[in-house]
Amino acid sequence: MRVAATRPVSSAPVLAALALLLLLLVGSASLATGAMAGHVLGGKSDSPDAANSLETDGLARFAVEEHNKRENALLEFVRVVEAKEQVVAGTVHHLTLEALEAGRKKVYEAKVWVKPWLQFKELQEFRHTGEATSFTTSDLGAKKGEPEAGWREVPVHDPVVKDAADHAVKAIQQRSNSLFPYELLEIIRAKAEVVEDFAKFDILLKLKRGTKEEKMKAEVHKNLEGAFVLNQMQTEHDESSSQ
Repeated sequence: MRVAATRPVSSAPVLAALALLLLLLVGSASLATGAMAGHVLGGKSDSPDAANSLETDGLARFAVEEHNKRENALLEFVRVVEAKEQVVAGTVHHLTLEALEAGRKKVYEAKVWVKPWLQFKELQEFRHTGEATSFTTSDLGAKKGEPEAGWREVPVHDPVVKDAADHAVKAIQQRSNSLFPYELLEIIRAKAEVVEDFAKFDILLKLKRGTKEEKMKAEVHKNLEGAFVLNQMQTEHDESSSQ
């Protein structure tokens, strides 16, 4: 009696499945290791729209509250100035915010780590970086009973100057017929002057439109309600002539 020989079963599919499983495990381990080693897996990216979002506002308030608990402080949240995001095992939100301390407005930087799927939220860092500038007659050097101080140089990195510059860029874009949007590259110089019930900002901007870069001078007014208005603008061909 002849017994039929059996064909050996190929091990290729099994080996392929094991190799895929091994790759997944190594990838997961690398992700976990990177998250533990300072939680840095990706670079920070600007998120201009997020600065005015309810989500970012909530994260900034959370940061202030957590700081107050840890340091027994009494900071009062004012607003978010700038927001950046960094993708890690979740997202680290890098926030620049304003808060009141004993009635004085100051600028702070905070890092909040969020993992939504775990309902996890942690304040990693909170530090004071400087005083917030509110443009009043006194701030600009003119006091009651004295002549107007006129235009004065102000820091280009000041949050109010940035707001005025952002408004100028948006207004310039609205007035332009270009298909390419304007992008703010740099605030080269800024001056400010307080005139009765509003402040004036004279700002020299470096803009990009498509592949072309240009300098634009803009005068922006800010009223007591905090609203900005682009009063005038002009292209600067020679920066030295605007000094």
